[in-house]
Amino acid sequence: MQVRVFPVRVLRGTISVPGDKSISHRAALLGAIAEGATEVKGFALGKDPRTTLEVLRRLGVRIERKGDILRIHGVGLRGLKPPDGPLYAGNSGTLIKLISGILAGQEFHSVLTGDDSLKMRPMRVVEPLRLMGAEVSARDDLYPPLAIRGRFPLKPVHYALPVASATVKSAVLLAGLCAEGRTTVEEPAPSRDHTERMLGAFGARIERRWLREGRAEDFERELERRLRRAEGEGRPLRVQVSVEGVARLEKQRVAVPGDISSAAFFLVAGAIVPKSHLRIRGVGLNPTRKAVVDVLRRMGADIRVEEERLVCGEPVGDLVVRGSELKGTRIAGALIPNLIDELPVLAVAAACARGETVIRDASELRTKETDRIRAVVENLRRMGAKVGELPDGMVIGGRRPLRGALVDSFGDHRIAMAFAVAGLAAEGETAIEGAEWADISFPGFFELLERISRR
Repeated sequence: MQVRVFPVRVLRGTISVPGDKSISHRAALLGAIAEGATEVKGFALGKDPRTTLEVLRRLGVRIERKGDILRIHGVGLRGLKPPDGPLYAGNSGTLIKLISGILAGQEFHSVLTGDDSLKMRPMRVVEPLRLMGAEVSARDDLYPPLAIRGRFPLKPVHYALPVASATVKSAVLLAGLCAEGRTTVEEPAPSRDHTERMLGAFGARIERRWLREGRAEDFERELERRLRRAEGEGRPLRVQVSVEGVARLEKQRVAVPGDISSAAFFLVAGAIVPKSHLRIRGVGLNPTRKAVVDVLRRMGADIRVEEERLVCGEPVGDLVVRGSELKGTRIAGALIPNLIDELPVLAVAAACARGETVIRDASELRTKETDRIRAVVENLRRMGAKVGELPDGMVIGGRRPLRGALVDSFGDHRIAMAFAVAGLAAEGETAIEGAEWADISFPGFFELLERISRR
């Protein structure tokens, strides 16, 4: 499907974005292996979270929806049923990795597959799950389909991630629920921590600590301060997360906040279109996710946080953005794991900014739904931006007016939405091929963009 986007004079309105996709995946998965019925309010309606529900139903979990409440009837840690065929994860890297961790502790055989894009993405869960005692096979030892023969109990491990990854970390921690003893994941930098927070809320024994310094009880208080300090000094922030098995999870009531990764498109749109004024209600502001707000502020964006509160242990607030004069910046180091999904739209902001922006240490972008570095570079060049491709990022020369062009989503929802935002500030019409991929995470994205646009 092709969607055409036209330049706008101003963006105005108060909007809501879909429920956080990362939190929705985890609420469904933990609810499925908890004892009793978990209720989830505001579950994301995108294709990926819906695929998670379908996979859980195939594993014997009863799920009901009434209005905006999802009721998941948990079967306990060992109550999942063998599927009657391969489990299809669609385009969801989060689902295939997290469910792998759960299936590693089930005493049956399962096969996980996905669409053509997912089959080309490396599954770095294979090695740690094998170390824990599960039999895992993959194409070329790395790519889907994954065949898993689980065992119970698994062996606890201390696993050091070569690259910070919330999904690989989560898979190991979920497998750790079925291990006898303590399973620990060591990260070279803190990645998003929704799994740890939610495991704790469901009753698992979780401990987080800074490597070689600090105590576990200091972690939450120090997290945001250390993230900012590491960004300024280029210092690594190694962290350990541990879970105790064999665990019993208890049913919960979960309220899913708005997805900051979805809000990011409107934050950038509101910043690059002069005189805009947007309010985005009820957005999750987890310290390991809100780096996009910090970077945009550093670039000169006028963004305020209002109505701050805690919802189910997750910080939430309204984000208010106004049109601003942006300047280039450097995005690298410990900051990258906390805004990896927002980098495509930040690259659009950089193309509209004054001065050069450098993005480094982001090679993980090449293993997403598409090679996002190449996709962003190619589309920005089509729109007239000066941009250089690096092995682990890009260099964007700002202040060259964007011009409308035919761009490609490359089958990636974030690329489709990022270049819809670019089209708002470009001269002339922008046509996006494969725009339907936006429905993966944000059904109704283009309709909402049209509603707040003033031409």
